Amino acid sequence: MQLDEYRKLSEVEDRMWYFHALNRRHIHWLARLLPAGPARVLDAGCGTGGLIKALRTANPAWQATGLDFMPLACQLARERTGVEVVQGSITALPFAEGSFDAVVSADVVCQVADGAQALREFARVVRPGGVVLVNVPAFRWLWSYHDDTCETKHRYTRPEMTGLFQAAGLEVRFASYANMLPLPLIAARRKLFRPAHPTSDVQLYPAPLEAGFAALAALEFAWQRAGWASPVGSSVFVAGQRPAAA
Repeated sequence: MQLDEYRKLSEVEDRMWYFHALNRRHIHWLARLLPAGPARVLDAGCGTGGLIKALRTANPAWQATGLDFMPLACQLARERTGVEVVQGSITALPFAEGSFDAVVSADVVCQVADGAQALREFARVVRPGGVVLVNVPAFRWLWSYHDDTCETKHRYTRPEMTGLFQAAGLEVRFASYANMLPLPLIAARRKLFRPAHPTSDVQLYPAPLEAGFAALAALEFAWQRAGWASPVGSSVFVAGQRPAAA
């Protein structure tokens, strides 16, 4: 991701509807799949720390560690969260096997050439019974200026991502598209009404738009919370577990 995007991300991710919805999905599935009590959680590709902040607020017993490839992201995440943030790659995690109770990775597997290797690393560093949550952008046909700016390597389908989980030895607990209801507006923005000077869509929109998108995302979350997957969306979200030891 371009360096200016990290600075922009740090300014808006605590307030933008997209990140509120993203963080809520991760919090829900961590709470649902992890046992009660303390847990070590790795944010693999933590960016500027927004998800870490949300996790710590949701459950102070979750001890978060961040990792990011870019030094600027690591610096901003440390400043914003106060937690340990390690510089490194999601395809070669600098942690021992079974170091964490959970690994979360939000819109980062899409930025490496070998997504399968990233999933193998996530599976390696979680303990038996541990949780892996991954969010990535969906559908190649949605490729746009946003992906160029964010240096996306691949947009996934749900079957592709569940296949990566299974190939890494992870059991899929839930797999769904996300942002189904906002999808027509997202597609129109990126395909029909491109901005004159496009960067990424990571920005705060006028308050009525933010409120509208937030309401749509909340409605979809209620649907998914009941256990139903969304058939389409701008993202893919998969929750999996490393099989428990025999």
